[in-house]
Amino acid sequence: MEAEDVVQEVLVKVWQRQDTWHEIENMEALTMRMTKNLALDKLRSRHNRTDTLPEHVEWQDQQARPDERTEQSDLIRYVQQQMHNLPEKHRLVMQLRDIEGMSYEEIGEVLDMTMSQVKTNLFRARQHIREHLLKNEIV
Repeated sequence: MEAEDVVQEVLVKVWQRQDTWHEIENMEALTMRMTKNLALDKLRSRHNRTDTLPEHVEWQDQQARPDERTEQSDLIRYVQQQMHNLPEKHRLVMQLRDIEGMSYEEIGEVLDMTMSQVKTNLFRARQHIREHLLKNEIV
């Protein structure tokens, strides 16, 4: 649904600029750039306005005992806090890969990064989380 919203916003913006269409050399390139930028803006705003992980993902073992579920909730909350503290690129790459399930190639396209940059940012994000978990003896 968010992708449809982005496309609709791009179409509206392009339509509003119809008086300048004759100045545009490559309409496809312009619309692709606008779509990418709006999608990134939506991703950034979603991450800036929420500290919670998506609700549609099953994070806890529903068969676990109540004390185990409490520990799982605490761990999830801690990881959320640590993700929120990551630099934006690390947070976005980790969100897209580990939560949204996107491939490295898809992440590279969305964030305009090389495969190497995607992997490096993901490694550093995961390393940051792991170090804080170990440092605070959470795992």
